[in-house]
Amino acid sequence: MEYLPELSDQSSLASTSKILCCQCGTLIEPNVANLCIPCVRSKVDITEGIPKQATISFCKGCERYLQPPGQWVKAALESRELLGLCLKKLKGLNKVRLVDAGFIWTEAHSKRIKVKLTVQAEVMGGAVLQQIFTVEYTTMGQMCEDCHRVEAKDYWKSLVQVRQKSDHKKTLYYLEQLILKYRAHKNTSGVKTRHDGLDFYYGNEQNSRKMVDFLTQMLPCRYQHSKKLISHDTHSNTFNYKFTYSVEIVPICKDSVVCLPKALAHQLGGIGQICVAFRVTNSVHIIDPNTSQVAEITSNMFWRDSFGALCSCRNLTEFIVMEVEQIRKKAKFSGQGTISSKHIPADVYVVKQNAMGDPPIHCRSHLGHLLSPGDTVLGFDMRNTNVNDPNFDKMNPETVPDVVLVKKIYTDQKQKRRWQLRHFLPKTDTDSVNKDYEDFLQDLEEDPAYREGVNIYRDSKRLGTGGEETEDEGDRPRISLEEMLDDLTLSDAERDEDYVDIDDDEEEN
Repeated sequence: MEYLPELSDQSSLASTSKILCCQCGTLIEPNVANLCIPCVRSKVDITEGIPKQATISFCKGCERYLQPPGQWVKAALESRELLGLCLKKLKGLNKVRLVDAGFIWTEAHSKRIKVKLTVQAEVMGGAVLQQIFTVEYTTMGQMCEDCHRVEAKDYWKSLVQVRQKSDHKKTLYYLEQLILKYRAHKNTSGVKTRHDGLDFYYGNEQNSRKMVDFLTQMLPCRYQHSKKLISHDTHSNTFNYKFTYSVEIVPICKDSVVCLPKALAHQLGGIGQICVAFRVTNSVHIIDPNTSQVAEITSNMFWRDSFGALCSCRNLTEFIVMEVEQIRKKAKFSGQGTISSKHIPADVYVVKQNAMGDPPIHCRSHLGHLLSPGDTVLGFDMRNTNVNDPNFDKMNPETVPDVVLVKKIYTDQKQKRRWQLRHFLPKTDTDSVNKDYEDFLQDLEEDPAYREGVNIYRDSKRLGTGGEETEDEGDRPRISLEEMLDDLTLSDAERDEDYVDIDDDEEEN
């Protein structure tokens, strides 16, 4: 007896029924085209209008890719940004449906980028065909407009003017070493030295703004901003400006004698008005010679109650120490600021080096831990100096010291130096500049905290001839070999790359 299948069985039979391909006769499941997949692929190529090879432009200077028509974008290898840039280069991709896309690994130096694409499209009356293919991109070198302007060395759109109203260049030498250590000049298109500062040229305002932020973090300074209209397109309503940042560093250098305003001295914990600047970093560090009290003056505090230097390190006089009496018991009062533990106040009797027959001069100094009879020190003779300062004129003459000692002099400090520094500014061989640079090197040796922002390199020539440091060099401050980096070796080409100059006649462009 035969039975008719149930409805569910009929549907299952219909679903499992197969037909022959009308092209090759292969048994296949029914579809709209009545063709097998190989026959459909042999008749239809959905990737026919999509190129299998393309080129992309890459700038070696800034490591950016060109996104047509004229935008340069930053993208790492095998990143989503680079994949999107590659897909935008393909014409005809909008006629198919993109299912998947990914990179195929290639050698980094091959200048080839391979992308594997999976696309779908409807063919022959609604049948959906999926196909996988590979597109190979060739990386072509092309310099962007910004790098063209940098290489031309005659174009700038933003200028940073760094100025310091001081007759000494210690702070500018320190700034040069900070810039080298943190590579803050990598986006600079040109550097020009001035008699009272530096000029940094940039191709856009963003890089100059980064330099201004770097300066405000590293040195006590303030800045002003201005812009000048160069051209104006009335049709597109676009403006072309040149921007200028004027940065002013505080006019106080290391080893300068200053006279604080009375209100500021009271605000700093009752410190004396006559102080010595023993360090200038992101703030001005001062010390009172009478009590060894220290304080920090930030940029905002200085410009709120500004003051000048009574004497810079160029105008100091040499004195011979005759007698030293250290003061171990330090007087304290309520509200007093921080007392330095590295300095010891002492009563010192000195005479001028060129007037040894005169009676000794008594003064109070913070260098009691360094001085001994017979030493040579640099000081400011306030008795025989005409000081023109409004804060100094308001002081009681009885509280003004006769001599303010600033620093101790060490003999043969230059000949025994076994280290060197790197520079990106041109060297000027004059007596005053050489003296300022030598004073800066001595400050690095004497102050470990001051040289934390400086990369110091070993001098292989001096180390090879002089050997290691010996113990017969006395109490002269020196930098240990552990603090020095490897020997600095630069070719002439590398030295030329560190310094980029702009001619004076090109600055007007």
